[in-house]
Amino acid sequence: MSGYSVAHGTFVVERTYDHPVEKVWAAWADGELKAQWFGAPGENNRAQVFEFRQGGRESLKTRIHDGRTIAFDVLYQDIVPNNRILYNYDMHVDGRKISVSLTALEFSPQDSNRTHLRLTEYGLFLDGLDNVGLRKQGTLGLMEQLAEFLDK
Repeated sequence: MSGYSVAHGTFVVERTYDHPVEKVWAAWADGELKAQWFGAPGENNRAQVFEFRQGGRESLKTRIHDGRTIAFDVLYQDIVPNNRILYNYDMHVDGRKISVSLTALEFSPQDSNRTHLRLTEYGLFLDGLDNVGLRKQGTLGLMEQLAEFLDK
């Protein structure tokens, strides 16, 4: 046995924010704003590369609470302002690739002051180093961090 494996998984996270779609969108689209909520709490989460455009890239490397280094590398596939962001990304922990994913973010105004955000992720989790449950848990944490940021 080689020890290599691929586990497939899909999850959806939905949340409504008490903020207009333009504000929720900006939290994803503006690198300075995104650095304030996305990533490991209490760490420098400023992306080393942030090219928010179709075909653009985003690259973030940060340390998490246990000292491991996480790298998040994105390729933006499609962007429709205030409507959707489609991107694929891979994650590495201490230099070892743990997953490759395709993600869709859909922004829907609920009225003039509320936004429904739907995140769908299709993931390939590698060699038992990650799984759909852990990724969903982490994504739920990020959605909470976004809510706290927006409410400031």
